[in-house]
Amino acid sequence: MRCPKHAPSMGLRTSLLAASLLCLVGGAGVGGAGIATAQEVAEERQGEIKGEILVEAPEEAPKRKSDPIPPLAIPLSDTASLARIPDDLMERKGLQLVLDRKHHQLLVLKDGQMTRRFPAAVGTTGWETPAGRFRVFEKVKDPVWTHPVSGDLVDAESKGNPLGSRWIGFYRDCNGRSGWDGEQYLDINGCTVAGFHGTPYRWTVGRAVSHGCVRLYEENVQEVFDLVRVGTQVTVLP
Repeated sequence: MRCPKHAPSMGLRTSLLAASLLCLVGGAGVGGAGIATAQEVAEERQGEIKGEILVEAPEEAPKRKSDPIPPLAIPLSDTASLARIPDDLMERKGLQLVLDRKHHQLLVLKDGQMTRRFPAAVGTTGWETPAGRFRVFEKVKDPVWTHPVSGDLVDAESKGNPLGSRWIGFYRDCNGRSGWDGEQYLDINGCTVAGFHGTPYRWTVGRAVSHGCVRLYEENVQEVFDLVRVGTQVTVLP
């Protein structure tokens, strides 16, 4: 991620181990109005990322072709969707996001009322989107993606940018992750984050295909980006 017309820093190059190939990156909170420039994010993340991807699978990795594409989630009605939300969340005042990981959808609640419902792509088997209660800690417009293997940059203006036009970070840990993702064995060391972002691959939305992040249609992620602020509660239901 970077600001337009600014050259990306080395911190930026190492920070975005994310999106279509790997949507887990080192994270850092931002303050102020809650919208960070890519340069600010990069400066806060310098020296923090220690990610590594083992492109060649070790001996114990599955020796098989890529897994089949996961199916779309079965649609739920508004009533059924709300029935899955815990009572205390329905009683909560203000705006909050609730991701139903099982049914691949994002709900926007305000004062206990559902105001929006969007289809979402979630983490695939072994790389599930973390469940729990979190808060938005980072918002970035027009992120730039760095390919975690080649180091190639994909500008925000590119139609092939797997992050789309918006990034909303809500989860961070430094435990690392590893495992088979359906195509290759990945071993990620150090700090990682997950968040909501857009995608040029519209067919993936509604499926369990990511490495932990939540993909939304471009028009939907832009709407969510404008609705939330740093500190907005995010609940991920298993």
